[in-house]
Amino acid sequence: MRPMKTTSWRALLLALCLLVGCTGSTGGKRTWRTEGKVFGTVVEVSIYGGSQQRADALAADVLAEFDRLHHKFHAWEPGMLTALNDAIARGEPFQADAEMVDLLQSATRLAERSDNLFNPAIGHLIRLWGFQSSDITPHAPDPAQIARWVRANPRLADLRYNGTTISSVNPAVMIDLGGYAKGYALDRAALILRAAHVEAALINVGGNILAIGQPGARPWTVGIRDPRTDGSMAALALHDNEAIGTSGDYVRYFMKDGKRHPHIIDPRSGDTIDLVASVTIITAGGSDAGLRSDGNSKPLFISGPAHWRAMAERLGLREVMLIGADKQIDMTPAMRLRMAAPARP
Repeated sequence: MRPMKTTSWRALLLALCLLVGCTGSTGGKRTWRTEGKVFGTVVEVSIYGGSQQRADALAADVLAEFDRLHHKFHAWEPGMLTALNDAIARGEPFQADAEMVDLLQSATRLAERSDNLFNPAIGHLIRLWGFQSSDITPHAPDPAQIARWVRANPRLADLRYNGTTISSVNPAVMIDLGGYAKGYALDRAALILRAAHVEAALINVGGNILAIGQPGARPWTVGIRDPRTDGSMAALALHDNEAIGTSGDYVRYFMKDGKRHPHIIDPRSGDTIDLVASVTIITAGGSDAGLRSDGNSKPLFISGPAHWRAMAERLGLREVMLIGADKQIDMTPAMRLRMAAPARP
């Protein structure tokens, strides 16, 4: 993957506004939208075609599934994941289920491919920085405590499985799936909607979006958020079984002494990342496009402006855009072509 010359934020934004088209429903069919809140964020289910009654019922099924996953995999509210973490801290095995084992083993494979820059086992560091809370406030963790948890070197590879019984050889492991569970939720929602044979749908979990089918003559169009405003800086077409995921420094963060501290933590240093504003990737195909769109953006964010391309190549990601904290935009050649193409079939 060859380096791309950086482009000024405003110049590229103007070019994209001129090039990108918009989609709309055709054939007299409507798109029915249902909103909810789960995973600490806003979720939206858009279903194209059929009656409002059917769309409402399907959206209710999806939101119920989101609620189930929220309670099961929440990082600090009581559920199966917190029970697993408590057992690990006590040095005891935990009886989980096949779903949890499959999800953790999937996360472990990504962790190992990314040299553990994606590392959901660093829950103690995430808690130390105050991000295992609905109320994020500025503070400064004790450097000695940061060093303690970095030295402990918790990794998902420390987990051991005996059927659905999970144990850990490292009591410092505390699992936080905040950077993975939203993507899994997208794939679960897609299963529900495809089983119902919807013509087209768009599922949005806090900016992680997965497309099913096409709403009429044109594909779905989604926006890429401007990390320093509430608006979109660009839009692009999203086709069937494609997902777009963004990791950014603008939702869960705090400012202290003029420095921005986002919730994404470098497991090598135990510190927050302040060189990147956002990373956006597109994944496609298979039954886990949503999961890949969520998890794969994290190691690129941590790799930073100097090393994200090598990590993208390692992870097999072709369509990537990184916006630095200095507002410089960089992207892969495939993403540049994607952004320049009008959002039409």
